[in-house]
Amino acid sequence: MSEWWTYRLEDFLMFAPATYQRLFALYNAQVWPAQLLALPLGALVLWRLARRPARWRLACALIAAGWLWTAWAFHGQRYAGIHSAAPWFAAGFALQAGLLAWIARPASPWRVQTRAGWPRALGLALLASAWLLQPLAELLPDRPWQQAALFGLTPDATAVGTLGLLALLQRPGPVRWQAGAWLVPLLWCAISAATLWTLAMPAWAWLAAAPLLALAAVAGRPAAGLR
Repeated sequence: MSEWWTYRLEDFLMFAPATYQRLFALYNAQVWPAQLLALPLGALVLWRLARRPARWRLACALIAAGWLWTAWAFHGQRYAGIHSAAPWFAAGFALQAGLLAWIARPASPWRVQTRAGWPRALGLALLASAWLLQPLAELLPDRPWQQAALFGLTPDATAVGTLGLLALLQRPGPVRWQAGAWLVPLLWCAISAATLWTLAMPAWAWLAAAPLLALAAVAGRPAAGLR
C-alpha cells in the first residue's frame, strides 16, 4: 500500500467534472419551480438585513430553512448518489439549520451590526454575491443556465451567504459562543473549494476567498452599533 502522504486530492475524487455539472442540471430540473421561490426569498433576506436590520430574525430563519432544504434535497437525495460522504454533509447542514433557527429565536442574545462602514458593507456584499453574483459567475465557463447554483437551494451559495449573515451578527460574551455558528459554513467552503479546484472549476477561488472576507469583516467591525 502506498504511504498516505503520496496521495493527492485527485485520488479522493469520486466523479468527473461532467458528472458534477450534470448533478446540478438534474437537481434544478427536479426541484423546479423552487427556484421561483428561492430568488425572491433571497432578495427578501438581503433587503431585510440592508434596510430593516432590526427585523433580522426572519432573514436568519429563512437562511436556516435553506440549510435544511439543502441537507435533505441536495446532499441526502442527490449528492449521496456520487459521493459517499454526502450523508455526513447532510447531517452537518441540518445541524447548521438548527443553530441558525436557535439564533433567530425571539429571546436570542444575538444582535445585528447596524453601524455604517466597510465591515457591514462587506457582509452585505457576501450576501449579495451568494444571491446573484456567484450563480452567474459559475455559469461563465460555458455552463448552461440549468446548472445555476442558487442561494438557499445549493450548498456553496448558501454557505457563502451565511458567512455574510454571520459577519453582520454578533453575540455578547466570549468568542467561543459565536464560533459554533461559523464552523459548518467554514468547513463546507474548504471542502467545496478543494473539490472544485480538483475539478478545475474556477469557482473554487471565490469559495476560498469568502471565509477570509467574512472574517476580515468581523475583525474590522466596531464593538458598538448593535441593535
